[in-house]
Amino acid sequence: MSELWTTGLAGAAAGLGVAVPIGAMGVLLIQEGMRDRRGAVAAAAAVATVDMAYAAVATALGPLVAAALSGVEAWVRLVSAGVLLTIAGRGLWAARHGTQAPPPDSGGGAGAVRTFTRFAALTLINPTTALYFAALTTAQGSALSGGVQGTVFVAAVFAASLLWQQLLVAASSFAGARISATARAWTFRVGYGLVAVYAVKIALPLP
Repeated sequence: MSELWTTGLAGAAAGLGVAVPIGAMGVLLIQEGMRDRRGAVAAAAAVATVDMAYAAVATALGPLVAAALSGVEAWVRLVSAGVLLTIAGRGLWAARHGTQAPPPDSGGGAGAVRTFTRFAALTLINPTTALYFAALTTAQGSALSGGVQGTVFVAAVFAASLLWQQLLVAASSFAGARISATARAWTFRVGYGLVAVYAVKIALPLP
């Protein structure tokens, strides 16, 4: 039982390790929380689900994942950077024309599904997450070789990542409801600017 607790704590630490640093996805999630809490909750679940999926694949095939990405990582980074630059460009263009904070999606459940799908796709094309978990699980070695240990590790990754993403949503939703429209507009401008910076950082060095 103590081994399972240790594995669970390792998984939680791994989940927080990939989730807590605020990168492009964190900025986009915060903006979504300021705009539409229901959609942001779905977005947070999407990010945590992809973290869990990468952790599961890496737990089973850690060295193979690292080897598969080693030859194409730079190109995957370029695709990811291109997508983020497109998002940042559209957001900054909208901000310039006074539409930086569109109203919440009125599609109800369908809108939440679209948001979940969009954030899941954006997280999937980030090779850093896959390599992060591949390196961690390879280093853990035999500690995760058993089915139970692997399951506990992956579940703890999901729980920790989901908790952090939902905390971001709650904080951004709380702030978004209490700041002025002008201040909110500037947070969107700064946020999309940061996404553009992250995109350039991801793209370099070029292949």
